[in-house]
Amino acid sequence: MKVEKNQIITVNATIKLLADAYFPDLTNKLPLVIFCHGYKGFKDWGAWELAMQAVAKEGFYVVKFNFSHNGTTLDNPLEFEDLEAFGRNTYSQEQIDLTAVINHFKNRIEVDQSQISIIGHSRGGGAVLVQALENNEVTKVVSWAGVADFKRRFPQGARFDKWKDEGVFYGLNTRTNQQMPHYFSFYQDFEANERKFDIQNCAQHLKKPLLIIQGTADEAVPLKEAEWLHLWAKNSELYIIEGADHVFGARHPWDKKELPLDLSKVIDQTVAFLKK
Repeated sequence: MKVEKNQIITVNATIKLLADAYFPDLTNKLPLVIFCHGYKGFKDWGAWELAMQAVAKEGFYVVKFNFSHNGTTLDNPLEFEDLEAFGRNTYSQEQIDLTAVINHFKNRIEVDQSQISIIGHSRGGGAVLVQALENNEVTKVVSWAGVADFKRRFPQGARFDKWKDEGVFYGLNTRTNQQMPHYFSFYQDFEANERKFDIQNCAQHLKKPLLIIQGTADEAVPLKEAEWLHLWAKNSELYIIEGADHVFGARHPWDKKELPLDLSKVIDQTVAFLKK
């Protein structure tokens, strides 16, 4: 299998991001599969490397990438070194990033442009639904513990008022012990594009096949959100993993050579769906 790590993708004149590609050394063109990480995530988190390799071995051209404003840098994709960029992130920027990644890799000689699937974990699950509705080139969508609502995750009540007044609030990253900034421009971007980022609306209007995978012990995204998505999206499948947490048994760092059992189940279901 071929592995191309930390490719620099140009989003626009001032923004670049990093992406990894995995694909078997075959002569036939391969379906393109792109993976989007979630909130406080990055492409090299935990067992994502093993997971993407497992999908690629099944006959896919697989890409994982860092959103341009996820807080990591081109020089150090493993740490949140650019908290200013993290604070300036928006849902609109994530869509711009994802479109740029699709446009870059769909033109690779190894890729079958007629088969483009996007996978999103957690907040990335919402991102891929937004992209799939608007991008006619996307053919299939997969949500791993994906959110069903962006708006309810903003600060509420007095916390929202304080955020608006002060222009920034900080959230603790319990893994790194960093205080992560969120500028109020994040909400303003959402408010200006609220219909576009209404995940219920996206799911209800999505005609493409959608696979929803959710664990019953998810501490970040409750099972009911997966059930909502399944209800809204008529052409959807719901696969529930009993006892699985938000990251399907993975941790960061992940030093083992095998996938955790629950994430292995996720890969099996995802590959079967993509091959249909």
